[in-house]
Amino acid sequence: MCSIPPLVDWSPTILSTLLSVPVVRDITKAVVRVTFFDQFVGAETAEEAIPLVAQLRTENKGCLFAYSVEVDENEAAGKGAGKGKNVQPVHKQSVQEMIHSIDVAADFEDKHLPVGSSEGRRTWVAIKLTALLPDHQAIINLSKHLVRHRPSTSIPVAFPGTPQPSDLGVLYNKNPCADGILTEQDIIDLKELYADMDAICKRAHDRGVKIIIDAEYSWYQPAIDAIALGLMSKYNRLSPSASGTPSVQPLIYNTYQAYLRRTESHLVQSLHLARANGFSLGVKLVRGAYHPHEIAAHSSASTPAAHSLSISPDALPPVWHTKPETDTCYNACVGILLDAVAADVAAPTKTRLPTVGVLFGTHNWDSARLILDQLVAKKLAATEGAMTDGEAVVRVGSEVTERVTLAQLYGMHDDLTDYLVERTRSSTPFVIKYVPYGYLEEVMPYLSRRAIENKSVLGNGAAAHERAQAWAGMKKRIFG
Repeated sequence: MCSIPPLVDWSPTILSTLLSVPVVRDITKAVVRVTFFDQFVGAETAEEAIPLVAQLRTENKGCLFAYSVEVDENEAAGKGAGKGKNVQPVHKQSVQEMIHSIDVAADFEDKHLPVGSSEGRRTWVAIKLTALLPDHQAIINLSKHLVRHRPSTSIPVAFPGTPQPSDLGVLYNKNPCADGILTEQDIIDLKELYADMDAICKRAHDRGVKIIIDAEYSWYQPAIDAIALGLMSKYNRLSPSASGTPSVQPLIYNTYQAYLRRTESHLVQSLHLARANGFSLGVKLVRGAYHPHEIAAHSSASTPAAHSLSISPDALPPVWHTKPETDTCYNACVGILLDAVAADVAAPTKTRLPTVGVLFGTHNWDSARLILDQLVAKKLAATEGAMTDGEAVVRVGSEVTERVTLAQLYGMHDDLTDYLVERTRSSTPFVIKYVPYGYLEEVMPYLSRRAIENKSVLGNGAAAHERAQAWAGMKKRIFG
């Protein structure tokens, strides 16, 4: 079903229609639970996902927890949050769930690692910032303000630009609303968001759990980048923990989308800024998931009568037009990042803490092989024999596994994940799966969005390939 583009495009409408009809609603939920939910969602709660996390660990795979609730703005504002007076708004419930998921991840690691160990902790937590706000417009307005007022950099960076240490100063100025973009309520909401993120990161620091801040639409991204920079500069400090709690660096990762035209120069600027300011840079590199929406929004922005979410002042859309351009950008960023890791590992004054950490999120076989080949070429890994197909087995040491990780979505491209695990040797998981969780009613919008965003992953014969593999596996079990 996921390999039929029209069906995927219409899935949100189909689901909402079926869920609005009594009796049909129950049947629809039952079907979704035993198909899409079981395939792409780890469990309804973090605790219920632990058996899956444990199974992944026995296969030498880690886990990136993601509480995948799409927040309705009316509910987020508390307008439909519940009947009791003491019920928290939905976005506040999400904040508490993020903190809870950190504790669940840390408890799992504490049971599977030596007491006090800060290395090899491979159960992380992903955060979506817009799920933690009462009104998404506040983060759009901050992005608009930053695009208009952010100082230029030595290397020109295309929209949505690159963050600066001064970005969040607007929240604490005496007259922050002078340009008419940010309202007083925006300032209140954004300060509260930053305080909530600070509390999440404080718990992650105390429990030794890495935080991955997910990327979103380009009209959110300047604000997301600014908040991520503020958190990284606070929690990714290059000094051992004085409290005796696990010190995992970099602790906070921000997401870099290769389909954005800015990404290569933005990455270079980010590495320079981190080095100059004494903090480690956490990078999650992905291709990007919102391409059709970005192209449509930018195109409609040029039509006076159209309402567009795009805030880009550039003539070109913020994303590359073609996938080959995105692939080229992704692979170029692989080289930049692994050069930074190689310099980090080889530095004579290096400390126990990495100055750069990278999570390569990819379902692309060519990019996955490129990463392994580059690790060997840059002497970050060594070959060790060969697999049955003749490809070299790659041994990755702990200095590198603390700095480099590969990841795929749960329920997608397990063949690539298994290939990477089989082709690498490491004392701790080098590959992790992005495992969403949440109650069925809450994650239905996520399932629709995920299907739409990843048509390219399951299209072009990829879904047919996975079906063929599943059928071959069933025949092998039945007939030997």
